[in-house]
Amino acid sequence: MTRNLANWDRIARLVLGGLLVLLAITGTMGVWGYLGVILVGTAFVSFCPVYRIFGLKTCQDC
Repeated sequence: MTRNLANWDRIARLVLGGLLVLLAITGTMGVWGYLGVILVGTAFVSFCPVYRIFGLKTCQDC
């Protein structure tokens, strides 16, 4: 897997994904909040398969 996420994108995914999961755990959001796990996972591996499909990259040095 080639890296295709910039650091700001990774941080945003980590924060938003964590928030979604937290809201799902507390019952505020419902089951859809667990999709935040995908955002957290892509943040950790610095790779987004959807970006790859559409040929997008947010990092300048990759």
